[in-house]
Amino acid sequence: MPSCRLMPRWTAVLVLAVTMTVAAWGCSSVPRRYVWMAEPGVTLTMLSANPQPYVGKVILLGGTITEEEEYGQYLFLRLTNRPLDQDYKPHRPADTENAEAGSYWVAVPKQQAPPKFRNWARATVVGRVTGQQRSKTEPVLMLLYMRGWGASGDHAGLWENVDPNYVPSVPGGIDLKN
Repeated sequence: MPSCRLMPRWTAVLVLAVTMTVAAWGCSSVPRRYVWMAEPGVTLTMLSANPQPYVGKVILLGGTITEEEEYGQYLFLRLTNRPLDQDYKPHRPADTENAEAGSYWVAVPKQQAPPKFRNWARATVVGRVTGQQRSKTEPVLMLLYMRGWGASGDHAGLWENVDPNYVPSVPGGIDLKN
């Protein structure tokens, strides 16, 4: 009979543990499916130095949007890199003079631009490597997912591509070399 009294307590503890785990996953900066898709450990330095091994692969980077340009139906966002922590949140690099403090570009169809992105102080980016580079050292990604944080927390938001398995290509007629 004493074991029957303990069973509801263990059930309650188990339910609490499962609930906390699900809540932690739900609060993640990046949905788990993108973490699983992403090439582990890729840094901006690695990607800038030799993008070819990563072409078509999904990577995770952090950054601050510093510039935007329109080309036809696409919006290109330039981000200054902010390395991600273990929770996939971007932070200023310790050394702002090294290659990890460089920049990269993210392409997204204009009609699908992330809402409020101009108000984001920093962002976590999930993108597919195109193999193209701008200014010879700035890789270009096709955006799959972006999570942004406002400077005061009031402009946070996210954007997600409807089909993360779609492998987009760089739009024809766009010169990415400048």
